[in-house]
Amino acid sequence: MHPNEVLLTYFYTCFQQKDYKGMQHCYSDNARFNDPVFIDLDADEVRAMWEMLLLKAKDLVISFDSIRADDSRGSAEWVAEYTFSATGEKVVNRIHSAFEFANGKISRQTDQFEFYNWARQALGFTAGLLLGWTPYIRRKIRSKAMKGLEAFMSARANKQLTPIK
Repeated sequence: MHPNEVLLTYFYTCFQQKDYKGMQHCYSDNARFNDPVFIDLDADEVRAMWEMLLLKAKDLVISFDSIRADDSRGSAEWVAEYTFSATGEKVVNRIHSAFEFANGKISRQTDQFEFYNWARQALGFTAGLLLGWTPYIRRKIRSKAMKGLEAFMSARANKQLTPIK
């Protein structure tokens, strides 16, 4: 197995175990992250994002497969099953992740999933099914997610949030 395949396997195993510190360790100090909700996060933001999501996760189940990697690039398929906290709706989100590596760490991660499929599940009938495809809903979700991440990072910096060990 290529060392970067080992890295990705470790990353997703940590994800399954809700070990955000293990996940954070996999990123380089200049890493970038993108998905349909979180756009162009830097290394500090992506590390905080995983910490925030895992600390808030109540019933998160992660599965992964199809890990492939060479010296510079990699990919994985994974599924996140959880209850979306804002609505109480169950979500099964299928995600393709593309990676770039530098010095044995993840330097870039781009996650792709069908936003409309996610919105239909997470937001329910009215907002999700009828409006989930609109740019307005996408912008609103992105804005709320970034505000949540910024608040989490601020609280963590002020030591108002005690991480679970």
